[in-house]
This record gives sequence, C-alpha cells and structure tokens, in this order.
Amino acid sequence: MLSIELKDPSVRCEVVEQKIPAPCLVVENLAKDFGGLRAVDGFNMKIELGERRVLMGPNGAGKTTLFNMISGVYPASEGRILFFEKDVTRLPSYRRAALGIARTYQITNLFPNLTVSDNILMACQALVRTKFVMFWPLSSYHRLMDRCNDLLKEFGLWEKRNELVKNLSHGDQRQIEVALALAEKPRLLLLDEPAAGLSSAETHALTLLLKKLDPSITILLIEHDMDVAFEFAERITVLYQGKFLAEGTKEEIKNNLTVQEIYLGSD
Repeated sequence: MLSIELKDPSVRCEVVEQKIPAPCLVVENLAKDFGGLRAVDGFNMKIELGERRVLMGPNGAGKTTLFNMISGVYPASEGRILFFEKDVTRLPSYRRAALGIARTYQITNLFPNLTVSDNILMACQALVRTKFVMFWPLSSYHRLMDRCNDLLKEFGLWEKRNELVKNLSHGDQRQIEVALALAEKPRLLLLDEPAAGLSSAETHALTLLLKKLDPSITILLIEHDMDVAFEFAERITVLYQGKFLAEGTKEEIKNNLTVQEIYLGSD
C-alpha cells in the first residue's frame, strides 16, 4: 500500500497496489528429441489463470508430446516449464500432480473391471494421505465418499455408479476420465482429444459439460473436432511440425491463411 501526503497535512491519500496474478502456465523454448527426431522445437506459450485454451495442429505436429512434457511423462530436452512461476521442468509427474496439474489421455485409461464409483473413489484418494484399510468399510471414509458422490452427480453418472466401466458407452467412459482428472480439484487441466471417437450427441454433451467446469480451473485442450475447438476456446495456439505457428482468438485463427492452408484446408 502506498501513502501520498498532499499539501494540506490533514489530507492523506492511500493507493492500494493490486498484484497482477501470475500466469498459470509458461512454456519457454521447450524442445523434445527422440534420437535424431525433434518432435517439439523451441516452443513458447503462456496461459493465464482460468483461461480456456485450445492447442491445434495436424497429426504429428507434436501436441501430445507437448502434453507429456507439461505433465511430466517425458523429460524436456531443452527449455523450461513454469507453473504459477514455479519451475517444474525437472519434477516427476506425481509431484506435478500434487501441485495441481491433471490430464486425460487420447486412449481411455480406466479400470474396466471396476465400477464407476470405485474408479472415481481411487482418484479421490490418490493425492491425499488417507490410505484404504481392507478391514474398514468404504462408508467410513466420509470425505472421500462425499467427494466421489459429488463428482458422480456433477457428471450425471449417479445412476450408473455401480456399473462396471467396461459395460458403459465410450461417451460415458470419456466423462468418467474427466471426472477422475477433476477428483483432486486441479488448477490446470490438460485434455487430450476428449471428444475422440464420440458420436455427435456425445460430443455435444461433453462440450456442455466442459463449459460448466469451475471457471477458476485453467484448461488446455487438444482437439481435432473444429466445432468443439471453436465453441470451447477463448484463444487458440497452432502447432505445426513441432514449432509454434500461430496464436489468437477464434476469429483470428479462422482467418489466418497459413492455418487454413496447412490445417483447416483452403479453397
């Protein structure tokens, strides 16, 4: 807080300094090599708190490789990753998850022989100190059960909570994956093509669900479905051959001639 004294000593003006919130994610000169192949090459990106960002690019552009570096699956060959100004470049994936980075995968990554409720309950327990004891009933874990039940209701899965995951539709399984990623209330959610393989109705339902998520959660979404991408995004970043190509609003990306040529198609 700053104090300003005017000529009249009886008058004192106080100016409150407002701290600008730090960006949620900053990627600086990030690169990944696989032998002689450079999959991501000097990529830069900044995402603000609560932003809805879509990452686009043709197959092989390096989008999933970038996700794997941000989440800690792959170590970066060069560059660094800042999460709320903390350098997480060398942290393992479980440390990043504990800090608040969650993600989904292109291929459904669930326990098919467990119920919907059991899948979500394990995700709720994953990042807390509470451990399950085989002689204690699940009903005794009140906080975990309450969080699990809240997610089941939020994602419209309550009536299916006791069904085995393998018996559900692909659309339901995608919703469960998003629910698992949100189990510990992450600050950054990475969604890798969540609408892949869904019908038009399932895609629409998933898009509505994503738009209803807590606005304080920053979301970075990889998506090939243009309807989903343009409906969801506040800003779009385009990756091409492992390099940054363009960034802007939906309208700017739609009207970008280079993007139209290499990704959207040109007349």
